[in-house]
Amino acid sequence: MALAFASSGLVYRPAGERFHSQLDWLDSWHSFSFSSHYDPGWMGFGPLRVINDDVIAAGRGFGMHPHRDMEIITVMVEGELQHRDSLGHTELLRAGEVQQMSAGTGVVHSEVNESDQPCRLLQIWIEPSTNGLAPAYGQKSFAIGNGWTALIDPEQQAGAMAIQRPVRLWRAQPAAGDSLDLVIAPGSKGWIQLIRGQGQGQGQADGQGLQQGDGLGFAAGSLSCFGAGAGGADLLLFELS
Repeated sequence: MALAFASSGLVYRPAGERFHSQLDWLDSWHSFSFSSHYDPGWMGFGPLRVINDDVIAAGRGFGMHPHRDMEIITVMVEGELQHRDSLGHTELLRAGEVQQMSAGTGVVHSEVNESDQPCRLLQIWIEPSTNGLAPAYGQKSFAIGNGWTALIDPEQQAGAMAIQRPVRLWRAQPAAGDSLDLVIAPGSKGWIQLIRGQGQGQGQADGQGLQQGDGLGFAAGSLSCFGAGAGGADLLLFELS
C-alpha cells in the first residue's frame, strides 16, 4: 500500500513516531510496518517496503532465516556484520559498504555481529518488478563525499550496483551549510532518510526541518533541495518508480 501525499505534497515520517523494537541485543526503528508492528497507513512508499535502522550488540545477531521475492539493501553505518547465506556467500560487511541481495525464488541467510563492538546498519526492502527470479548477491564499498554518490542504479552508472527494479539510491554526507539538489525523474517519487545529524537544526528540505532518523517522501518536482545544519548530515535519497 502506498502512502497518500499530504496537501503540501510531502509525507513526513518523524523519527520518534517510527515503530520501535527493543531486545537485549537489538535496538531497531522501523519507518514502515514490520513484523508485529502494523499500521495500514504506513505499509510502505511506492515499492519501498522497509527501512529498518538497527543497532546490533556485540556477539549477537539474526540467525539463519528465509526471504523470498524481495530486493534487500543493507547500508553499513558503523562497525561490521558477518553475512552467511544459502548461496554460498560468507562475507564481512564493514562501515561504508553496501550489500544488495535479490531474494528471488528463495534465500536463507544470517547476519551476526561477531565483533566486540555494537554495529549500526540500515536495512532496506524494495519490491522487485517481477517475482520468481533467481537469487543474486552483491557487495561494494563506497567513498561518500559532500555530493551524491550513487549506490543503486539500473544502468550501474558511476560504479553503482543494480537491483531487480529500476530504483536509484544515493548517499551524501554534506558539511555544515552545504545544499544538495533533490532532482529525480519526472513521474517518480522520492524519499529522503536522514541517517545522521549533529546538534540542533540537523537539516531542512524546503523549510521542513529534519532530525536524525526522520524520513520525507515527495513527488518529483515538489521538493528542490536539502540543506545541512551546523553539524553536517548523512542521508539517503531514493528515486522510486
